[in-house]
Amino acid sequence: MTLEDRVRAALGTVYDPELDEPITTLGFVGACTVSGGGDVAVRLRLPTPQCAPNFAYLMAADAQAAVFGLAEVSSVSVVLEDHYTGAEINAALTRGGDFGDAFPGETTGSLDTLRELFRRKALVARQARVCQALLGAGVAPEEVAAMRLADLPPGEDSRRCGELRAALGLPHEPGDAGLIAGDGSPLTAAQLPTWLRRARLISLSLETNGGLCRSLLHVRYGSPDHEEVAA
Repeated sequence: MTLEDRVRAALGTVYDPELDEPITTLGFVGACTVSGGGDVAVRLRLPTPQCAPNFAYLMAADAQAAVFGLAEVSSVSVVLEDHYTGAEINAALTRGGDFGDAFPGETTGSLDTLRELFRRKALVARQARVCQALLGAGVAPEEVAAMRLADLPPGEDSRRCGELRAALGLPHEPGDAGLIAGDGSPLTAAQLPTWLRRARLISLSLETNGGLCRSLLHVRYGSPDHEEVAA
């Protein structure tokens, strides 16, 4: 695998914090170039110039960190294009600053709390899709509740559930409960109907917002849906 391939793969591990989808599949990576000396330049574009600055910063900073962690990378430049706070965010990233450095006097602290909130929402949505698929396939609620994490059907939702649980400090070993509540306790068969009704709303919200973002990006840049990283 070439360095360019690894850079593209690293960008695929960066998720939109609100939508819980990779920035590559969302089409947010407008360009990615890698020089022979290991200098990487990434240009990010978002669906509208008014996308929330905190979300924009998180994606840009995460992209920079993901690529910079690769061997053979000498430098990383991540530029947020056509955003109303792009100049501030780009300058902060260039000098190694955080979100507060981008907007001095306007915000305090890190974005860790916001990141955790959206990871929790994403986990609920992912679990809801897994649970709904199992029940739709005729698996009894008691069997679903008894499943371990390793028993969940293979696929992106199950994989991402484990990843999110690890990031949130929740039980994430293969033998841990497959579906859990927000405090990490296993969901019981009796709890599933009520939990699933609420969880579906979060899942639907993420899917709807994701579709809207793709449509806005298409209108703005004329890019096809589910575009991968473009060189």
